Amino acid sequence: MIKLVATDIDGTLLDEGTDRLNPELFDLVRKLKEKGIIFAAASGRQYASIRRLFDPVAHDMIFIAENGAYVVCRDVDMLEVKMDRNKVAELVQEIRRMKGCEVAVAAKDAMYIERADTGLYDLLVNGYHNQVKVVEDVLKEDIPIIKVSIYCKDGVDGISQGVKSRWEGTFRTMLAGRIWIDFADYSADKGKAIQSIQKSLLIDRSETMAFGDNGNDLGMLANAEESYAIGNAREEVKEAAKHIADTSRNDGVVKVLRSLVETDGN
Repeated sequence: MIKLVATDIDGTLLDEGTDRLNPELFDLVRKLKEKGIIFAAASGRQYASIRRLFDPVAHDMIFIAENGAYVVCRDVDMLEVKMDRNKVAELVQEIRRMKGCEVAVAAKDAMYIERADTGLYDLLVNGYHNQVKVVEDVLKEDIPIIKVSIYCKDGVDGISQGVKSRWEGTFRTMLAGRIWIDFADYSADKGKAIQSIQKSLLIDRSETMAFGDNGNDLGMLANAEESYAIGNAREEVKEAAKHIADTSRNDGVVKVLRSLVETDGN
């Protein structure tokens, strides 16, 4: 019997960069809770952005933010994983030298960027509804850093392999959609967050269902017996998942959860 459902947001529940969930999802979260099934939303987004999306059911679920570096339940921190500051400084300096790319640094309460006159600021504030602070130098901010991101408005495919080979020995390096590469401590990812929740709530992998579309969802899918790649997922995600759901545009997650509720979670 399923006791935990975890789903990615952008590209899975939503088309990337949008922020309007199907209202039926809120009813399904409540029904899952009534049946003793915990719902968790997992994202590379910051906590404030995810909580805003799920405001009607914010106290009925768990939030896995910043790709698993920050986990919150009922406004109580369950997990916070910080990055090494010296290594972050090296990474940030390298990102600054990348043509057409920008750096974003995340603490648990806000995202820090160095320019407000680009598409990044507009996307973070108006697309994802993040809390954003524009500063002269992100490295001079006295904050616990939990995630660093590369944003490339024209896409990251051309740099992803080089970046991964350069940094994967230092940080967990994850493609997070067409325009993002995320970096976090190796002890922070969606899969580790799911493991932490499972351990805290005495839930087994066999009692877990998960949905994803991108490389940063693979750890989460690996920790769920009933793993679903959304129909528009990357091929490596489809290969890793046990099932293929409909696309995000066609409410693939909602369709599966509707069926789960109707079958009493079995």
